[in-house]
Amino acid sequence: MAFPDFTSLEALLSTERVRTIERIAALTRDRQGLIDSAAGVGVDDEHDPEGATIAFERSQLEAFLDLSRRHLTDLDRALRQVSVGDYGICEICGEPIASERLAARPTARACITCASRQ
Repeated sequence: MAFPDFTSLEALLSTERVRTIERIAALTRDRQGLIDSAAGVGVDDEHDPEGATIAFERSQLEAFLDLSRRHLTDLDRALRQVSVGDYGICEICGEPIASERLAARPTARACITCASRQ
């Protein structure tokens, strides 16, 4: 998929941004629900088999939240780049990023060549 113009790209990034915000809200609710359900229970993670499960679930939710927040930051950066006209330029070598790479990963900051060197 190639982006025919920045208007469709901006719409794609904006749609993904809304989805990411919704995912962050859902994960935040799930995390709070887990915290609330464990608050009334004397959980000893070390000795209670359920405590280990709760700790694992909470750790997973925190990781998903962190990943989603970073993705939101990347989307915001990409949208800013679209608005100033420098979207799709490799931050390392300054060459254009292939449209196929941007179609697969719209928040890419580097071309394939530079990304493979890292």
